[in-house]
Parts: sequence; C-alpha cells; structure tokens
Amino acid sequence: MPTLPFDDRAIAWQTIKGFDHAAYHILSVDEDARIVDLLFKFAANERIALHRHGADYRTLVLQGELRIYRPDGSLKEVRPVGSYVAGRAGGEPHTEGGGDQDVIVYFTNRFIDGPVYEILDESHAVVATFGIPEFKALHAAQAVRSA
Repeated sequence: MPTLPFDDRAIAWQTIKGFDHAAYHILSVDEDARIVDLLFKFAANERIALHRHGADYRTLVLQGELRIYRPDGSLKEVRPVGSYVAGRAGGEPHTEGGGDQDVIVYFTNRFIDGPVYEILDESHAVVATFGIPEFKALHAAQAVRSA
C-alpha cells in the first residue's frame, strides 16, 4: 500500500550518469566530524548498484519502503516508512530499491575513514568509491546547479 508522499518539491535531486534508479541530495559534508548526510530516492520496483558500506550509518525511511537484496538477488529485508536503522561499516554487499512507490531515505554516514560506499561489479570487485572528497565535490556541484 502506498505511503503518504514526502513533499520533496523543494529538493534539487541529482543523479550520476551510470547509476541507474537512484537520485540523491547531499545535505551536508562535515570533514572534521567525518559525517556525510544525504537523501536518496530509489525508483519503485528497481534496484541500484551492488555496493558495500564503508562507514557506520543510520537510515530513516521517509516515503515508501526500502527493499534490501542479497548479492544473489533474493530479498533480504523490507524497511517500511518510519523505519530507523543503525548499521555498522562492512557487512554483506547488497542492492537496494523501492517497493511499489519510489522510496526516499535519509542516510547519515558516521566515523568515515575511507570510502563511504564501494560500488561493486558482479564478481564483487570495486569499480568505484565515494568518500568525503567525492561527496564534497558533488555537494559543491549541487550548490552551483541549485543556485
């Protein structure tokens, strides 16, 4: 059943070419505190790239449901709207996506010491990383586009 929509009309969603079914909006990058806060919007009934978390994180589902899939594609977990989860760095690689409506999730990444996310190919080789330098650059570019 669809959840009440999160009013995202004032959010300037950004995308990265080659990263299908995902949009983001960076809220802040605090290099001194080693924290990156952002919103993700994942498309309904789609999955984003296989990845692994390289930093501790907290999530809060603001709209829809967040579906998490194991590397083999099987459904691991469904987090309904309002779900708050605290997770540790590392863990099993996974994909994520929306349920029957786009999902919007607040992510705060903490204690960053290296990559926040490692993007993986089918054999789990790292094909891209996003750490504080990359998020700082994306945040600066977002500010220019939003001005």
